[in-house]
Amino acid sequence: MSGGNFIDYVKFCSRSGKGGAGSVHFRREKFVPKGGPDGGDGGRGGNIILKGNQQLWTLLHLKYKKHVIAGNGANGEGGRRKGADGKDIVLDVPLGTVARDAESGEIRFEITADGEEIILTQGGRGGLGNDHFKSATNQAPQYAQPGEEGIEEWIILELKLLADVGLVGFPNAGKSTLLSVVSAAKPEIADYPFTTITPNLGVVAYRDYKSFVMADIPGLIEGASEGRGLGHRFLRHIERNAMLLFLVPADAIDIKKDYQILLGELKRYNPELLDKKRILAISKSDLLDEELMEEMKEELPGSVPTVFISAVTGAGVASLKDMIWQQLNE
Repeated sequence: MSGGNFIDYVKFCSRSGKGGAGSVHFRREKFVPKGGPDGGDGGRGGNIILKGNQQLWTLLHLKYKKHVIAGNGANGEGGRRKGADGKDIVLDVPLGTVARDAESGEIRFEITADGEEIILTQGGRGGLGNDHFKSATNQAPQYAQPGEEGIEEWIILELKLLADVGLVGFPNAGKSTLLSVVSAAKPEIADYPFTTITPNLGVVAYRDYKSFVMADIPGLIEGASEGRGLGHRFLRHIERNAMLLFLVPADAIDIKKDYQILLGELKRYNPELLDKKRILAISKSDLLDEELMEEMKEELPGSVPTVFISAVTGAGVASLKDMIWQQLNE
């Protein structure tokens, strides 16, 4: 999946339809010159609806929709005929899409199931016709309700990426390189931090035609949980991964400390993330010899399975796949 086409954030104006007005009408027939009120109700305004679609992986198709406008309801008519409802607008979105109010930041809901439909912006109610207001003391009401106005609001849609394995690490830890080696994904790779600014997905082939999905999530920085850099936009993608693969390069000054910093950022953002299964991979291990690896193992955190890998030489990659598959299927 091309990084340039991976859109995980859109903002647009959502405007629901106005409800139709109720009708003021009286029954008039050849032999009934003074029939009672029979004004029909107005139709409701159209809704803006989000619908889950498991075939979608990105919000790219909504990138250029700056205004989404539903239809207005039609006015009621005589003979108690109700006005037609306004046309609903249904927006297909990937699973894991979160809708929030752009002004308050309040989360409205999250789409999690294929075919799930939730009203984002409610259409206005249609007005009642004068037929509803007749009584013993007022047999010919000359009024009906106007239709309710629609709602205009700014909405933000954010996508939480769904994958089996999420790659977590500081910028330039080798996440994109690993993904390009184990899958057909072609993320941008260069020798400087923040090469990856949007998530990339790759399907990793395993033994006997099995596979799992790996997500290269842009690198975290210290303070990401407080919104530094693009922290919140990156961290939300980690929430919907089944397990986490931490990558720390072999040339890091203190591998154990870097791992603890990454864990700390996840805990501050959402403590439940620490309940996920995790593996620590020491990347760029082609820089090490066997003796140095053995020495480093003594200093690695003992609470997490670890493996030395090199995406360049392929060393340890098969063992890493075995570890991931075993944890995913426990």
